[in-house]
Amino acid sequence: QVQLVESGGGLVQTGGSLRLSCEASGRTFRPTRMAWFRQAPGAEREFVATISTNGATTYYADSVKGRFTISRDNVKKTMYLQMNNLKPEDTAVYYCAADPKSLATMLREYTYWGQGTQVTVSS
Repeated sequence: QVQLVESGGGLVQTGGSLRLSCEASGRTFRPTRMAWFRQAPGAEREFVATISTNGATTYYADSVKGRFTISRDNVKKTMYLQMNNLKPEDTAVYYCAADPKSLATMLREYTYWGQGTQVTVSS
């Protein structure tokens, strides 16, 4: 009923920037709270950032605070993640998620997921 598609990943050098996008679609889609998660090889999927339905409230993991900015455009049905001053530790597959049941930072709470987009930061 709801589909999420990430884009914008790629290969960048340490200190570089990327902007990820997550486009939502579906016959009955309406805006919900959304979030970004990431998963490095051999690691568990971890929380990155979340944004409220109207975009007024945001929250970030300590590891990305001050470097990443989450935003959304509900007219375009798109969520963004601006990533600046990238580090090798940011290398991961980045996933967008929508419609949590309750706890916005917990991956098991989300109803819908995208397929992921690869971000690789070289040193």
